[in-house]
Amino acid sequence: MAWTTDDIPELTGRTAVVTGANGGLGFETARALARRGAHVVMAVRNLERGEPARDAIIRDTPGASLELVVLDLASLASVREAGATIAAAHPVVDILVNNAGVMGIPYRRTTDGHEMQFAVNHLGHFALTALLMPSMLRSDAGRVVSVTSTARFLGRTVDPHDPSTEKGYGPWRAYGRAKLAAAQFTVELDRRLATAGAPVRALAADPGFARTDLQANSARQKPGLSQRFFDASVRRVGSTPERGALPQLRAATDPRASGGALYALRFVMRGAPVRFPYLSPFLGEKSRATLWTVSEREGRAVRRRGDGPPGAASISPGVERRRGGARRRRDVTCPRRRRSSERGPGRGLAWIVADAPTMRARVQAVEGQCRARIARISSP
Repeated sequence: MAWTTDDIPELTGRTAVVTGANGGLGFETARALARRGAHVVMAVRNLERGEPARDAIIRDTPGASLELVVLDLASLASVREAGATIAAAHPVVDILVNNAGVMGIPYRRTTDGHEMQFAVNHLGHFALTALLMPSMLRSDAGRVVSVTSTARFLGRTVDPHDPSTEKGYGPWRAYGRAKLAAAQFTVELDRRLATAGAPVRALAADPGFARTDLQANSARQKPGLSQRFFDASVRRVGSTPERGALPQLRAATDPRASGGALYALRFVMRGAPVRFPYLSPFLGEKSRATLWTVSEREGRAVRRRGDGPPGAASISPGVERRRGGARRRRDVTCPRRRRSSERGPGRGLAWIVADAPTMRARVQAVEGQCRARIARISSP
């Protein structure tokens, strides 16, 4: 039978993070996950657009568990702040949908000096995935879903000597490169996770030709013939956002979905979400390794300045009895592993994935030490 949102399993007690959740595919993904009981972190670029989207989901699903987090994928500092905020509030993250993106825009650079489409569609998500990976490794069945596109056939592997495309920039070539990067990242991340025996799988989703603001925004920023053509075409023949979101929903929730797989609508704009071949010559080991190396290098700007040296202690609150039986707060120093953000998102991701078989056991051991210390202090 054709897969629909009715096939999404019960998600009560699960936490999902969806980027670009204020509209289009991200909004439909957040709404569908919330309907099945998940707590959804809606990562949005600005609250002015995020709050109406959140309120619309609550009207549709009273009692939906939602929260807004500001995330500007064009700023690695914003990515780091959002990642830290989410990780602090949610020790366990079960689903991450790397959905947000831009398409076919004029040449622009981010504040970090990266080409805008590569930064928003891939590099920011690469960094966010690294920052949330410790939380995802605590899940018993984590999923990282990255959204690609048929435009990946227009792309080539990022040039390590010219990652910001200073030479020969073309809006559609750059978009294709960014969407190819999403596919390459998925395949390579899943390979590394599987090799490490981690409980997290990475999958890709292609929404086809869906009527969202993506095309309209492209036409607004660069009103060229091709941008206006795609904007007019999607309004006439494009699928609804609800249907366009089905591949990423299936990739994120179907227990039978295979790691590293690509899900897309059977007939591009119609049909059920099914597993699809990537059909790209740029998914080989060498191309994936090149992307990973460039992503690690370009993403290091996210490192927090002023952090202490590796192995520095973190402080968690404890309880100590005063004389006479009264209690007061006291700090308990617990050992911790070095945060991935202290190594940069790329290096942190590589380290976490390589360490995955023992990562969860070590996290549990550290938490157990903290609980034991707190218990000793709290005892009469």
